[in-house]
Amino acid sequence: MQLHPILTALRRNKVGAIVICVQMAITLAILCNALFIIEQRLASSARPTGTVEAELFAIDNEWVGAATDLPARARADIAALRSLPDVADAYSTASYPLENGGWLQGVAIKPNQDDETAQATTYFGDEHMLPTLGLKLVAGRNFNAVDIGEHTSNEAPVYPGIIVTRALADKLFPDGSALGRSVYIESPDRGMPIVGIVDRLAAPWTRIEAADVYENSVIEPFRYADKAGSYMVRAKPHRLAAAMQAAQVKLDEVNGARVLSKVRSFAQLRATAYRDDRGLAIILGVVCAALVAVTAFGIVGLTSYWVAQRRRQIGIRRALGATRSAIVRYFQIENLLIAGVSAGLGAGLAVSINLWMVQGFAMTRLSPGYVLAGAVLVLLLGQVSVLWPALRAASIAPALATRGA
Repeated sequence: MQLHPILTALRRNKVGAIVICVQMAITLAILCNALFIIEQRLASSARPTGTVEAELFAIDNEWVGAATDLPARARADIAALRSLPDVADAYSTASYPLENGGWLQGVAIKPNQDDETAQATTYFGDEHMLPTLGLKLVAGRNFNAVDIGEHTSNEAPVYPGIIVTRALADKLFPDGSALGRSVYIESPDRGMPIVGIVDRLAAPWTRIEAADVYENSVIEPFRYADKAGSYMVRAKPHRLAAAMQAAQVKLDEVNGARVLSKVRSFAQLRATAYRDDRGLAIILGVVCAALVAVTAFGIVGLTSYWVAQRRRQIGIRRALGATRSAIVRYFQIENLLIAGVSAGLGAGLAVSINLWMVQGFAMTRLSPGYVLAGAVLVLLLGQVSVLWPALRAASIAPALATRGA
């Protein structure tokens, strides 16, 4: 089919063509960035924590009134939890993954270093922390009972050794020599030897801006005891619900002068932690669907208008022997030309919007694959949307089209 008649028709109807072109370009730009953000959010919400989430739950405990024997209370609570028939292990801590709260500190590899080498989450735990969370030790050893100290808010800690994640170890010592090396966290001149490396332990923060420190974690050998703290409990397989219920009853029996503010499984923690991400993904998905629908209806409406305007032209072509498929192909090629221009403009607009978000909101650069996928989607959308009006045009009888047109 020759392009000259199509280009001539577009010049005669350039306002409508420009409107559809701009609409499709804007749709492409928004779709690319929206789908990219949705993919980032969903990927973020699916990140593993390195723990056996299906068997874990967290208890947030706060003591009522003056309490001067906090370490003894913490030890009694942990012993009581470990004694439950549905509980595999437990330990006390100040924070845990998916909590969205904790300590983020700079880590240096030299004494009195001006700038830290990396940032990492600090967790407190005893020798039961690794088996409770199900962490995989890839190098070194776990803490021993003699390594564990009591940590309260008024006590200056001493570090006999720490355990770090593989990600942090590789960040600090890219040559693979992290085990046995000392790092400097709270004190610029007092090193802490790395005695063990675990495969993965996620930070408490789930916001996507913290992705670069998500797996940078340090475990310090302390049994956390404070007025407000948490107990991490691992249930035996398929006994999570029973363990959660029994744990609350048991703790009240041990000492009723407390408030168990939250008792949540890791499934509940994950749902809460990524609620905003899922909400944003749903909203953007609805916006994308609405935008595609509006664009499709715009193409259908404009093409139908063009068909009504060109009834005489279509009738003449049909009388001269043009087949129905030739008429359909005419409108498809016409739409393909408009969509092609739209794809080029939309791709440039999509990249421009992404660069603006990268500079203003620290977003990730848009992958070229999303621009290509968006362009293909816009081209397909145009072809599908123009099909119905094109079929209507092809069904016009030559005599009816030419009579009085």
